[in-house]
Amino acid sequence: MGFRDENLDLHIYFHYIYNILNNMLLFLCVIRDLSFVDVRGYSKPLYIYEKGEDVKMGKRIAASIIIVLISMALVACGVFGDTGGEVNIGYTGPLSGGAAFYGKDVLNGITMAVNQINSSGGITVNGKKVKLKVVPLDDKYLPNEAATNAKRLVGQYQTPIVFCPHSGGVLAIQGFNAKQQPNFILAAYSSEPLILQQNNPLTTMIPPRYDAYFKPFAQIEMQKFGKKLGLIPTTTAYGNKWKEGFTKVWKELGGQVLSDNSVNYNSTTDFSNVVSKALSEHPDVLFVGGPSQPTALVIKAARDQGFKGGFVVMDQAKFENMAGIVPQNMLNGAVGVMPLVNYPGPGTTQFVDAFKKEFGQDKVPNSEIAQNYQAMWVFAEAMKLAGTTTDVKSIMAKMPEAIKTLPAQYKPYGVTDISTTGHLKGPVIAAFVKDGKYTSLNIPSLDR
Repeated sequence: MGFRDENLDLHIYFHYIYNILNNMLLFLCVIRDLSFVDVRGYSKPLYIYEKGEDVKMGKRIAASIIIVLISMALVACGVFGDTGGEVNIGYTGPLSGGAAFYGKDVLNGITMAVNQINSSGGITVNGKKVKLKVVPLDDKYLPNEAATNAKRLVGQYQTPIVFCPHSGGVLAIQGFNAKQQPNFILAAYSSEPLILQQNNPLTTMIPPRYDAYFKPFAQIEMQKFGKKLGLIPTTTAYGNKWKEGFTKVWKELGGQVLSDNSVNYNSTTDFSNVVSKALSEHPDVLFVGGPSQPTALVIKAARDQGFKGGFVVMDQAKFENMAGIVPQNMLNGAVGVMPLVNYPGPGTTQFVDAFKKEFGQDKVPNSEIAQNYQAMWVFAEAMKLAGTTTDVKSIMAKMPEAIKTLPAQYKPYGVTDISTTGHLKGPVIAAFVKDGKYTSLNIPSLDR
């Protein structure tokens, strides 16, 4: 299934097709002992001469080859458009290593939406029924691997959409997804604001941007615990950006930032030493975060060593996942993302019920799963409204309408619109943990 560039006119299409025919026919004629005259003006006919005795047979063979090659060239250029069948949806993310649980949660959200879409018969695109298939590739949380995977997904599997759940990979892919053919939509599950600053017309950023959390998080922690901030964040590009932005706001509000004890959350299993070093400076609040599982271990190490203060938890880590690793009371005084089951979205209850039915009653859904589930449904609706699964610019153009027409049951986070820079918009509600319960903290939008 090809990608059609709307900026190309029919003349350029015909010229492209003609060059394909000239080059491929030249090769085929040589191997069949036919001579080929390359005509460089496509207003003139193609001439094929046969060296053997059976001229008629040679002409039939040549004519057959031309018909087949024209069909192949037209399909490659997208001239034939969508023909129904099955469309691949790409995913590149961590499926091994320390961030594997995070990557699999994102993948589960996409897959859950696709399974629901397919079980209902697929989507109707330009009068034809189309089903979706998720093609996942492991990038081990490495930007260069993510970029390589994206090119493979588009080239080998013809994916009009590729999901990526980490900022390093997203920024790497943004370097070519809208510039090189074939174009494709990048579904960015990362809260890095720099993604929006690229002005990439084929990027959709799915979660809330993390800089919206800075001031509300800092204010509540300073009010509850004090102004000395210790640092134990992850060392990824995402972690470094979060740290830089948050510590700047912390200082602007009159706070003190202590030593930087950043640590690799993907490879570290024992955080006791780095936590001990951070606590030696007697912080009031600890800044932590990365994937949920190691973040929980950092919090546990701090509590085990007697820390009584608060935690600022970066948005990648989720309370509902950490609560399964540490006692709920250890999370008291922490501020972070509101657990999905407590989120007042229009489709939250339906999503939670559907998730438990598919994955098991004992499983806990989180925002990674729900946000990507919601996004996949929006993309499917946009393809339906655009009448195409290959014209990615038309699909993007239908995103605002798709968000409005998509039934509420598929909106666990209540998506309401998409910004001019491609950011999915909706109410953002964080949580402060007090006495083991989650209290709501409204986060003002920074989107224009």
